[in-house]
Amino acid sequence: MGAGGPVEDEQQWPPWLKPLLRESFFVQCKLHTDSHKSECNMYCLDCINGPLCSVCLNHHEDHRAIQIRRSSYHDVIRVSEIQKFLDISSVQTYVINSAKVVFLNERPQPKPGKGVTNTCEVCDRSLLDSFRFCSLGCKIVGTSKTFERKKKMSPETVSDSDDSIISGNHLRHRSHHNATRVNNFTPSTPPPTAANFRSAKRRKGIPHRAPMGGLIIEC
Repeated sequence: MGAGGPVEDEQQWPPWLKPLLRESFFVQCKLHTDSHKSECNMYCLDCINGPLCSVCLNHHEDHRAIQIRRSSYHDVIRVSEIQKFLDISSVQTYVINSAKVVFLNERPQPKPGKGVTNTCEVCDRSLLDSFRFCSLGCKIVGTSKTFERKKKMSPETVSDSDDSIISGNHLRHRSHHNATRVNNFTPSTPPPTAANFRSAKRRKGIPHRAPMGGLIIEC
């Protein structure tokens, strides 16, 4: 492959990074099922042989090993550990349990919140203004020479008869008559009928207070 192609992209990252991001952590170790420390949340950067439990780590004493942690079902790693081996500039950091961490992989948002001025260049997650990516995985994708950032849709360019749906780097269109809005989680209210009207009149009566006098709030 010529200059500026996939080969050059591969060489800018350490050989352990992409295998690390593909792994599934926090599973039980198949070699040490009887141990109370059999959860696989460690990774050896020298061996690159999959998630390790604490017992497995005894065989990697002189190796570079890191610990993976969890936050809201997503894998994170402490900045103090990963920055020894990897440039994490432009990746947003978060404080969890009084420690700075970065996420391993992307966490897309259906729709950025109001007033958001900066989002991840790959998955559009809301970010602070000083960052470009929400995770290590997004930095790999976003800094690739073959990556093309998708254009953001402005309200003026969205047609009333067509919804635009962005998925990855592909833009798909579908008719307004067949589409369902992503943020519409409730079915539309059916038109009233004569039967519904009579039923509503029969149910009309003296309102009753809920037991204990409290309000029921649906989450």
